[in-house]
Amino acid sequence: MHTDSIVINLGPHHPSTHGVFRMLARIEGETILALEPEMGYLHRNHEKIGERNTWLMNMPFTDRLDYINSMSNNLGYALAVEKLAGIEVPERAQYIRVIMAELTRIVNHMWSIGFILNDLGALQTPALYAIEEREMILDLFEEVSGSRMMCNYMRFGGVVRDLTPGWLERARYLVHERLPRALDELDHMLSGNEIVKARGRGVGYLSPQDLIALSVSGPMIRAAGIPYDIRKAEPYCIYDRFDFDIPTLSGSDVYDRYYIRLLEARESVKILKQAIRDIPGGEGDGAPAYASATLNQGFGTIMGGKGGYTLRPPEGEVYQRIEAPKGELGFYLVSDGKPNPYRYHVRAPSFINLNALGPMSVGYKVADAIVILGAIDIVLGEVDR
Repeated sequence: MHTDSIVINLGPHHPSTHGVFRMLARIEGETILALEPEMGYLHRNHEKIGERNTWLMNMPFTDRLDYINSMSNNLGYALAVEKLAGIEVPERAQYIRVIMAELTRIVNHMWSIGFILNDLGALQTPALYAIEEREMILDLFEEVSGSRMMCNYMRFGGVVRDLTPGWLERARYLVHERLPRALDELDHMLSGNEIVKARGRGVGYLSPQDLIALSVSGPMIRAAGIPYDIRKAEPYCIYDRFDFDIPTLSGSDVYDRYYIRLLEARESVKILKQAIRDIPGGEGDGAPAYASATLNQGFGTIMGGKGGYTLRPPEGEVYQRIEAPKGELGFYLVSDGKPNPYRYHVRAPSFINLNALGPMSVGYKVADAIVILGAIDIVLGEVDR
């Protein structure tokens, strides 16, 4: 039977496109012949706003990039400015930063696993199991920063305030008991599921060479067997002190992109156990809570250098990258010695990883395209910046 190919639009208001995102797909029957992502519907103007703001004013704006991972966004930007301005970070603050970053990685991967299953058609139930654990971590974030999503917790030279009394004990319970049990339960319920395997294995394949050529990073490349992690390749903070592995899988398909996040969350638990065990003493170990950092008698344990409202880094440029939960998050900053950046640019993993969406979708079905997109794990806040 002779048929013609047609172009259809998926989005920008489709519930499975993860935000105001459109896919232009040329299809013949149900088979995708070509697919192009169109991500220009949010128009947040993040980078030009970043050049208008002072250096410190940009910190809460980083929360809104990948709004699932505000702590990691804070960290990447803080490290970039600290490198540019030569600001040192106290030991305790280094440990707090790592703890927050790894809890954030688990938050991201729980959310991602839940919504991959949602896109597979297992509406709500697996997502709610995963998001329940995320909520436990957000309780800890709220306690120390005052916010659950837009945490605005990092500062140049450290963090805005120390941990509250008893915070480490609550975190220790999560890390040693609750999270390992929850990850095992998700593994048991989902990984052997017939539908997950049928809809995931062999779907959305892209070779390691193609992923590298497209600048893809993070769990996407580790699910293709590439053992690359910035925490190992170019350590920042104090990651070189911790014993953890870079998990890899070889399938480079939707199933492995789901499962690699489960494995990475387990490695984050391993890092957290070490960090909570080794963190130097401070305010959060039992001393009275305080209202603001300026009232903290142990201020030097969580903040170093002068990174306040009057910060004017010397003239120069810097690029700082971190292993964010979705991949390489980088900040390119240029200073001309003024209170605001001359140039502020974000290398956002959600945006770059979308390079692979088209090649990964060709030859598969329309229903597969939804799952392939979901397994990339994007947030539109850092796509259309």
